[in-house]
Amino acid sequence: MKLFELKNKAMRSESGESILGFQDTGSHACYMIYGVLKPREKRVVKPGRGHEEIVLAVIGDLNVTGDGVTRLEEGCAFHLSGEHECLLENDGDADATYVIAGGHSDTGHH
Repeated sequence: MKLFELKNKAMRSESGESILGFQDTGSHACYMIYGVLKPREKRVVKPGRGHEEIVLAVIGDLNVTGDGVTRLEEGCAFHLSGEHECLLENDGDADATYVIAGGHSDTGHH
């Protein structure tokens, strides 16, 4: 079993994210993104054609703008697929951490 350190990699990254995917696992079946949003920072989430993602707020609450505005509280998640997109926003005073777990839908196999 190989372990992957994602938190420090995300903190050092300009984007605030660390992606665990094909380059690390050799598998196209799934991927995971560990991300940190600084206070007042925003990020677009869009799985893309043939992909689906589950977005989980790990530390802190996030505003989600898409089909309206929803508050994603710590420990809560939502599902997004294909070309649908949303905007995550950290309106708090501390860093917020999220995880995005994704994979290929039936039409998205490489």
